[in-house]
Amino acid sequence: MSKIGKAPITIPAGVTASVDGQTVTVKGPKGALEVNVVEEIGVTLDNGTVLFAPRGETNRHRAMWGLSRTLVANLVEGVTKGFEKKLEISGVGYRAAVQGKNLNLALGYSHDVIYSIPEGIQIVTPKPTEIVVSGIDRQKVGQVAAEIREFRGPEPYKGKGVKYAGEFIFRKEGKKK
Repeated sequence: MSKIGKAPITIPAGVTASVDGQTVTVKGPKGALEVNVVEEIGVTLDNGTVLFAPRGETNRHRAMWGLSRTLVANLVEGVTKGFEKKLEISGVGYRAAVQGKNLNLALGYSHDVIYSIPEGIQIVTPKPTEIVVSGIDRQKVGQVAAEIREFRGPEPYKGKGVKYAGEFIFRKEGKKK
């Protein structure tokens, strides 16, 4: 039995949810999102709460039960509060700046890396060595942050590169004589 899946999702004030077959749509102050729930899970909307129930007893049914509930809970949280990921840049001369709809990154290459910001995502650079990615879709925010980090991931010897805020980089010792 899924501990996550059996917990109901309460819809807060100012947010509307609707279930149409396997599609759950959530609208709130920050926008609207929708997700298609897999066929193995039944979804019902009852008095401001969304309930999930598996339609069978296989391992896949139980796995999809918790996943489906979490996906809809992320929609509700996204349209009310939103999500954000912070990235830190460390290295001499490494910096970031937002120019219009592009993020301009100087990461030690012979050229600047220009990343076009996707729809529904906001990127802010409070400092030249800090990037804040925010939006209402949790998957999109995480994907954009991962793509930015991928341009120059943190290296283990000096710790230079782009890393998530609070991420621990395992440091290695250099060569010895």
